[in-house]
Amino acid sequence: MDENQAAIERVNETTFAVRDVIEASRDLMARMAKSVGMNANDLTAIALLNYHGPMGPVELGRRLGISGPSATTLVDRMEEAGYLARVRSDTDRRRVAVTATEQARAVAAAVWRPAIEKLDAVTRKLSVAENAVVRDFLVRITAVMNEGREGS
Repeated sequence: MDENQAAIERVNETTFAVRDVIEASRDLMARMAKSVGMNANDLTAIALLNYHGPMGPVELGRRLGISGPSATTLVDRMEEAGYLARVRSDTDRRRVAVTATEQARAVAAAVWRPAIEKLDAVTRKLSVAENAVVRDFLVRITAVMNEGREGS
């Protein structure tokens, strides 16, 4: 058995459960995007803009893990579809930020609502103490996953 296999065999079962949540999240995003005629990057772009607010096309591409030209193509396509808008900076007219439109926010809310309600139903069954433990665990897992991310 090599060193990597041995290390994997020592991993806690909860770590594998976290991996399963991450994979399920990716699959859920792909299914939700498909349900509204988008690809996963399109719906993820809307989610990123809703969560982080307006950002430049380069930043959006970086967060999506795609190249600058691919990000520009995505923004062009989604702007034409009415989901994104380019907004010039008030202080530097050369700078452009991308923002989600009301149409995009409505689509995102509609597509996310069933999943959020199901997740909320699960967490509402937890006791106050269980909720505190789970929330603390998820905050710590999120922090670990964000380590090394630009801008964090």
